[in-house]
Amino acid sequence: MSFIAPDVVAKAKQMDLFTYLSTYEPQELVHFGGGTYCTREHDSLKISNGKWYWFSRNIGGRSALDYLIKVRGLPFTEAVEAIIGRSVDLPAVPPPARVPPKRSLLLPEASRSNTRAANYLVGRGIDRELIDFCIRTGRLYESEKYHNVVFVGQDSSGKPRYANLRGTTSDFKGEASGSDKRYSFSIPAEGSSHTVHVFESAIDLLSFATLCKLAGRNWRGDHMLSLAGYSEDRSPSGQRLRGAHGSRGLAGHACGGI
Repeated sequence: MSFIAPDVVAKAKQMDLFTYLSTYEPQELVHFGGGTYCTREHDSLKISNGKWYWFSRNIGGRSALDYLIKVRGLPFTEAVEAIIGRSVDLPAVPPPARVPPKRSLLLPEASRSNTRAANYLVGRGIDRELIDFCIRTGRLYESEKYHNVVFVGQDSSGKPRYANLRGTTSDFKGEASGSDKRYSFSIPAEGSSHTVHVFESAIDLLSFATLCKLAGRNWRGDHMLSLAGYSEDRSPSGQRLRGAHGSRGLAGHACGGI
């Protein structure tokens, strides 16, 4: 072999000595201790952490190619051919999967009073009992800085996992950093129910609950869920709630508030 393509050389250089010996010459590999190995032919040649060093000769390297040339004395082209000729059938090693960083929910600082938030919701026609229930259960509060209404989504243990913000003096709408849409604002049924009522927003949800109460119905008779901007079929929180409570159907509503 008088000429070797650069990509072939690059491939040969990727194989480390430990992999080469353990795969093709396992009888030559001797465990020295811990993560260190030596060769049966040269006990002063140590292999560790992807590198090798021949202490009696003061030479070393990283790859199996370096070893074959410096220790075995093979010409460069023969060393490359020895590695490539043996590794053509080895399966490619996939790169490690990239794990996205986990974000923590950053809730706005709570105001000492929920008066503005409660008055805003009452002005939108929401029943006071529902507002008090949401405040008492940690599903709703007023932010300190801008006095926004904060609708909190919780997991099954009651831990906040999502927060939607609604301005009380403007049309501002937003979400807290780190919000997990699988846990958007919801109110579970008081008892057993196989129905989930879904709404575009938290205010639509509370409007529907208010209408149920005004009609003399149990406003907590079924599960209620806001979609956090998702469609009914694609809502992560809808899929979670339906699975958690064994719900057989989603009932969509377009209340638009009252």
